Amino acid sequence: MTDKRSSSGVLKWDIAEMARVMNISQDDVREYFTDGRRVSFLLERRLSREVFKGKLAPSEGAGYDLMDREGRKWEVRSISRGGIYFCPSYMVGSGRSFKKTGFLNKLSETEVYIVSDIECSPEVPYWIISADKVLKWWNLGELGTNTKTTREKALAILSQ
Repeated sequence: MTDKRSSSGVLKWDIAEMARVMNISQDDVREYFTDGRRVSFLLERRLSREVFKGKLAPSEGAGYDLMDREGRKWEVRSISRGGIYFCPSYMVGSGRSFKKTGFLNKLSETEVYIVSDIECSPEVPYWIISADKVLKWWNLGELGTNTKTTREKALAILSQ
């Protein structure tokens, strides 16, 4: 279970209202909102608007997800049942492979990561962490060899 007190904040979703408006079951809403591939688009929009009043990247192909008012680039990541990864999205999935240089380039171009624990939906805690901290975790061996780590390990290092 996530200790929401150690997080930077919590996004709240009204599952009953969402199910009513979309005319689907609450279980369907929960399933959708705990799948990182699906909920990431909604998280990016809420985080950019509510957390730091920034804007979305100009396209899905940009090397970052959000930009704040100071021009800092943010990357949004979700912790799900399957864990979390910090490498670029193009390195994750069938037929794709991790490249250390691509990961390190991503860290040099991104200043901030915002990590949310979607397994806690409908109350989703999030953490704001620097790319330097992600690099430190990588150098200390806290992340897996392809930057993917389990949910339990991710929550433990986030609470340090």
